[in-house]
Amino acid sequence: MKERRVGTISMGIRCPIIREGDNLVDIAVDSVLGAAESEGFELRDRDVIALTESIVARAQGNYASIQAIADDVRAKLGGETVGVIFPILSRNRFSICLRGIAMGCKKVVLMFNYPSDEVGNALLTYDELDEKGVNPYSDVLSLEKYRELFGEERIHEFTGVDYVSYYAEVIREAGAEVEIVFANQAKTILDYTDCVINCDIHTRARTKRLLKAAGAKVVCGMDDILNAPVNGSGFNAAYGLLGSNKATEDSIKLFPQDCKQLVLDIQAEILKRTGKCVEVMVYGDGAFKDPQGKIWELADPVVSPAYTDGLIGTPNELKIKYLADNDFANLSGAELKEAIAKSIANKGTESLVGNMASQGTTPRQLTDLIGSLCDLTSGSGDKGTPIILIQGYFDNFTSN
Repeated sequence: MKERRVGTISMGIRCPIIREGDNLVDIAVDSVLGAAESEGFELRDRDVIALTESIVARAQGNYASIQAIADDVRAKLGGETVGVIFPILSRNRFSICLRGIAMGCKKVVLMFNYPSDEVGNALLTYDELDEKGVNPYSDVLSLEKYRELFGEERIHEFTGVDYVSYYAEVIREAGAEVEIVFANQAKTILDYTDCVINCDIHTRARTKRLLKAAGAKVVCGMDDILNAPVNGSGFNAAYGLLGSNKATEDSIKLFPQDCKQLVLDIQAEILKRTGKCVEVMVYGDGAFKDPQGKIWELADPVVSPAYTDGLIGTPNELKIKYLADNDFANLSGAELKEAIAKSIANKGTESLVGNMASQGTTPRQLTDLIGSLCDLTSGSGDKGTPIILIQGYFDNFTSN
């Protein structure tokens, strides 16, 4: 048998522009098989077909207006002074949601966490805090104090935006008063109002618990806004506004929901047409940290909202370099290759957690790892490849 010389391959698959009501099963299957025919490759068992959450939500028509956000905020928080805490710094992700929130109340007390937001977008650096003697664990800064200490304009390294000024203007343009505060303790907001929207993503459950324990009258996370339709709008029962993106100046695209049947149908159709059993998933933001900007990317509530069962779990791998440097340090060449191949072939399906030969392998969920690879492959701009095909991900050194 000819030895395979290539391991994992991740490729972007071009497909038509997706509109509401499109049949994503047919589009995904036709696009992947069309690419295979065009580029001269064949599908294999356990290949992974991944669809970006954006095209799934588009096909579902899961959109809502900022007026729907405003109506829901007013109904749930009373329409007076609302604390909006721990926002991420994003024009695409958050600013349009903030506009809707501000339309639903008379005043917004906007409380930034610092020196950076939850996903790593920096307002300040720790060095600057040290220089000015600011303790981020306890100190509360007014806008005036923030500007006095750190300057009148704080431009984001990559976007060129001063998010403090920008978000304040978004609120004013929506017709609400605004007060800006900087603090990292959630309960600080209760000095200003007892009606709160906490906008953190991955720490939201803890923040809600702390606010309620401290006496907040009403606490809503972003996942509690548009978690049901408002006047016929789109919604997401599990995540509300989390995972949403700007669609137009007056509307958002929500995170997709009820995707499980979609991935199962694609898997079934591929099996029917090719005889191959592939895995299928829907993916959003990957989970990886940029060393320069410190942004760790994951602004969606999860990397993958739906996937076939073969993607459940974590990698179960041996570290080849550990085996080479330790167990088989006295071998080289063909003997070393054969010994390592034998170890991999005999590892079985039992978990290798705690085995020294597996140390340094990535301890993350398969869907998070594969989703991150997909996100990096598809990009977020004009590549036009919202479907990703990954081949060889589950192969190892012994695979042919």
